Amino acid sequence: MSRAERAGQPERAGRAGRAELSEAETAPEAAPVVAPEAPPRAAPRAGEGVRRVSPLWSLGLLRSELTVTLRRWRTLALLGVLAAVPVLVGIAVKIETGDGPAGGQRGGGGEGPAFMAQITNNGLFLVFTALAATLPFFLPMAVGVVAGDAVAGEANSGTLRYLLVAPAGRTRLLLAKYATAVTFCLLATLVVAVSALAVGALLFPLGDLTTISGTRISFADGLGRALLIVLAVTASLLGVAALGVFVSTLTDSGIAAMATTVGLLTTVQILDQIPQLHVIQPYLFSHYWLSFADLVRDPVHWEELRKNLGLQAVYVAVFGSAAWARFTTKDVTA
Repeated sequence: MSRAERAGQPERAGRAGRAELSEAETAPEAAPVVAPEAPPRAAPRAGEGVRRVSPLWSLGLLRSELTVTLRRWRTLALLGVLAAVPVLVGIAVKIETGDGPAGGQRGGGGEGPAFMAQITNNGLFLVFTALAATLPFFLPMAVGVVAGDAVAGEANSGTLRYLLVAPAGRTRLLLAKYATAVTFCLLATLVVAVSALAVGALLFPLGDLTTISGTRISFADGLGRALLIVLAVTASLLGVAALGVFVSTLTDSGIAAMATTVGLLTTVQILDQIPQLHVIQPYLFSHYWLSFADLVRDPVHWEELRKNLGLQAVYVAVFGSAAWARFTTKDVTA
């Protein structure tokens, strides 16, 4: 190869490189790869994103509250005391009237419901006597303890704020607490009645019932009236339950709430026994408690029973509203 040919070779290579570069510069640019756009999101519907509470969840909350309350040793001890009262009354009446029928007339005296004198003739009267004996103190005290511990007990143990995390909210939780107290009212009254019926059947005869009015009704009718009396006594305790739940929202100490509730019950009943305070006595929640005795009359006298139901409804409305206003604005930090 000559020197001229060797000299021209790099020049041709340079021209070829510049030609390739020119073609690359003038070639159209590749289109960038673009990811497909996501489909537009639909606008949220009205109410969407708001946590809805199922009614079954509320029933579960109530069932949980009932289970916790009824498993406490304090609750079981209260029910045990209530069940023991009819046993003691029945044994005392049996011992006192064991010498003859004359003893069965003791205690009639015309004071209070005329139940004691009839126990030896029909054991069903022990149900009425036991309810009359426990209603002034034992039954309201037990209800006051359970209702007073409803909210304050949770705050004291540090579990209240965890309950409020649940989607039910404060209103539903307060309703569950009050429903638990009402259920305990019915359960406590039934415990007294069933215990008295069992003891009455063991110690005394059963049969047709002689009412306070002097007429006779069948034993089945007497059992029906006993059931109505249980419901009437339960209704009489609704105001106490509302008062206890309200007091429970005022403090974080369960013991303080229970003591305050029981103290208020005692004070109200003392005021109801002072003759000089007869003007305010019809407005005290305990004034018509023993009106259930009118269910053992023939015909039944409904006037004082209606007054009792109306009075309890007023107390439930007042103290229930106060408890709701307090609990929904309470600062729960424990």
